[in-house]
Amino acid sequence: MTDDQQWQAPGDPHEPVPPVQPPPSGYYVPPAAQPSPGWTPAPKPGLIPLRPIEFGTLLGASFQLLRRNPKPTFGASLLIQTISTLLSIVILGAITFFAVSRASSSSSADLDLIGAGNVGLAIVGGLVTVALSVVASAMLQGIIVVEVTRQTLGEKSTFRQLWARVKGRVPALAGWSLLVGLAITLAIGVLAGLIALLAITLGPVGVALAVLVGIVGGLALVAIFVWVGTKLSLVPSAISIERLGIGAAIRRSWSLTTGSFWRTFGIELLVLVMLNFASQVISFPLSFVGGIVIGLVDPNGQMSGTTIVVVILIGIVTVGLTLVITAITVVVQSGSTALIYLDRRIRTEALDLELISYTEARHSGDNSVPDPFPGPTAV
Repeated sequence: MTDDQQWQAPGDPHEPVPPVQPPPSGYYVPPAAQPSPGWTPAPKPGLIPLRPIEFGTLLGASFQLLRRNPKPTFGASLLIQTISTLLSIVILGAITFFAVSRASSSSSADLDLIGAGNVGLAIVGGLVTVALSVVASAMLQGIIVVEVTRQTLGEKSTFRQLWARVKGRVPALAGWSLLVGLAITLAIGVLAGLIALLAITLGPVGVALAVLVGIVGGLALVAIFVWVGTKLSLVPSAISIERLGIGAAIRRSWSLTTGSFWRTFGIELLVLVMLNFASQVISFPLSFVGGIVIGLVDPNGQMSGTTIVVVILIGIVTVGLTLVITAITVVVQSGSTALIYLDRRIRTEALDLELISYTEARHSGDNSVPDPFPGPTAV
């Protein structure tokens, strides 16, 4: 080859370049954009990119729920928690006042009967407060889970819209919460009964066996609770989003977490540790300062009128701060679990393709594509 010869690529230099082919069906193309070769990032119409959710994205999105739409998330959580707490205080206060009044006005011969009745009232009051807490927790869980799905699609829902989707699922969510509580109580009760039986019937040997059974059995229960709890942690999401019954939701959660136990457990544990640490950091200074203030106001412990007022004010502030922390905790924990649920469906069922199709159709004004998260009117 001489110096005056120029190198040319193989082929005919005058051959026209073929046009770029559009991507196959199912891949996202940004609106008003021309198809181009190469990698295209996943669309992000709302809370998360429509692709398998990475750990950092999932963790960040759990906290973004509060910022993106605070009224139906943090606001609803704080309102429902406050109503539940106030009702519980009123019920327990009324029962306590009634019990003390009966005991103070009764004769000595009726004290045993009055005492038994007061115990029964206390049990009933405790059950009522537990029921209120369960219902409030079920409502919040359903609202946050549904809000995650709507934010994933880029929608900003009001509390009324979310409640219209959730209200039919509250009984199933409350039933699931009660079932979990009963299972835990039963398991602990059986272990405690076995320990007591060994200690009572076998003497010193029984005491040693009771201690051994308590240690081994306690560790075994913790391991079982962690394993089963992780496998069934997506039940509320399946109940709220897919509108399943409790039994079907249990099977659904078990299936979705298969092959992803440690990732699910790790994310849920990390979120729990982070929230508990943050709540301790926030609440400890208040408790510390409150003790100092009470000591300065009443150094001799005489409980004067001023001291009582200060104690009441500190108690009110503490309860208010606890409600705020609890509201944030419920939003973040429920949101992270719902995001894990979406991630598992994206990885195992290609849910992201359905989400992309729906968002593209909605952007173009096509209402024929069904909502991937059906509402209460869906069959």
